[in-house]
Amino acid sequence: MIVPLDRFQEPVYAAMRIVVGLLFMMNGAQKLFGSFGGNAVPIASMPGAAGVIEFVGGLLIMFGLLTGIAAFIASGEMAFAYFIVHFPMGGWPIQNGGQLSVLFCFIFLFIAARGPGILSLDSVFFARSAPRIRVAGT
Repeated sequence: MIVPLDRFQEPVYAAMRIVVGLLFMMNGAQKLFGSFGGNAVPIASMPGAAGVIEFVGGLLIMFGLLTGIAAFIASGEMAFAYFIVHFPMGGWPIQNGGQLSVLFCFIFLFIAARGPGILSLDSVFFARSAPRIRVAGT
């Protein structure tokens, strides 16, 4: 199979990881510091704990440091947020405003499974020569 943009796969993945991490970090900054039009919440509250996970996790994912762990925790936080905040208002994300939580959850799950990729601090500090699995015919 011919994939025209295959040579851009790694840079595009890195750009996605960086942008998604930045957006997640900004959600945390809204909760923790009242930045970007948000309201600061007490850190010793459920929204405050979410803000810490979002701010720190977003930074770690954006810079690609401890990426798998940070992305897995962020994915869990977004699943928790969906079921605690959105699901009681209706079962479908389009009904209950939970699209962003679901999207973040699955993007972070993908990042946790895929790893940091290029342009990451993990690739600098934890360089290893793990073989890439190739699918027959690619």
